[in-house]
Amino acid sequence: MKNKFITIFQVAVVFVGTVVGAGLASGQEISQFFTTYGLKGFIGIILCPIIYIFVGYMIVELSISYKLKSYNQLINLVSPGILGKATDWITGLFLLSSAAIILAGSGALLHQFFGISRWVGIIIMASISLMTLLRNTQGLIEINSFIVPSLVTLIVTLFVLYYFFGTTGNVLLNLNKSYNYKTHWFISTLLYGGFNILCCSGVLVPFSSEMGEKKLVFKGIILGSVILAVLSFMINFMLMLNIPYIFNYEIPLLYIANRFGRGLQFCLLIIILCEMFSTEVSDIYSIAKTLEQKFKISYNSGVIIVILLSLPISQIGFVKLINVLYPSFGIISLFFIFQCSSFFYFKHKKI
Repeated sequence: MKNKFITIFQVAVVFVGTVVGAGLASGQEISQFFTTYGLKGFIGIILCPIIYIFVGYMIVELSISYKLKSYNQLINLVSPGILGKATDWITGLFLLSSAAIILAGSGALLHQFFGISRWVGIIIMASISLMTLLRNTQGLIEINSFIVPSLVTLIVTLFVLYYFFGTTGNVLLNLNKSYNYKTHWFISTLLYGGFNILCCSGVLVPFSSEMGEKKLVFKGIILGSVILAVLSFMINFMLMLNIPYIFNYEIPLLYIANRFGRGLQFCLLIIILCEMFSTEVSDIYSIAKTLEQKFKISYNSGVIIVILLSLPISQIGFVKLINVLYPSFGIISLFFIFQCSSFFYFKHKKI
């Protein structure tokens, strides 16, 4: 029983750690995909774990049944044609871009907090990621087993402090205050949920095959999805009460934590960097494993290549990368979800 719980916990924290990167941990993703849609953004946050659980179940089932080792094999299985090849290449490009986004985010974080060059944060993140990645899969589990519980503890603490000491007047009225909100919240939710689950496939596929316990892995995804929904809800709540000021910051959560002193800000800084780090490791790990399988490039060489390619891309800018790349990849992700569902229910279930 204890071992089963440990397995569920490990899957959950790795799942959360992969999703919570530079964008979500900083508040920037929640701001772009949910906060700007007003109260309807909360409905979107509730729908996202449903997407994760629905697609996650199919990924786990297919990975174990067909003994898949990488997201590349999953995409080729559900979509063997030209669209599948396009999805494969675009997924690889997105994971590379995601790694670059995290490098850019770490640079922006240290720049905003300490006023130092963005390159300092970028080089630190790249160096620590390289050292961890050379330890392979076990390192991924270990770092997330510490980082994710720490993240949950800090966000809950910040939320409680803000709710009881940082708000004035009627909270519900403040949440519903007048602002020029966007309207297409449902599309934004589909895009956000879609690109997160496809991005996570790079970790879910090998995890499922290695563990071989379909029910345990699926329970881990459910637990991770619930954790993500709760965290997103809390972050969105705090962001909405700080409109329009949050739009002036690349790291809006640091702005919110500022009123509770530099100590809490510093703790949040460390946690955000750690979460960026865990997702950075997951993204590079996924690409390196695919390079190893497709092009016979050694895993270690693949890691170094991905990091070197990420460095120049990171100079485009944190917010610009999120605004352009995430919605574009979200559209591709929706095609993947449709293809995966079609294969799962019309071909796999008939076998």
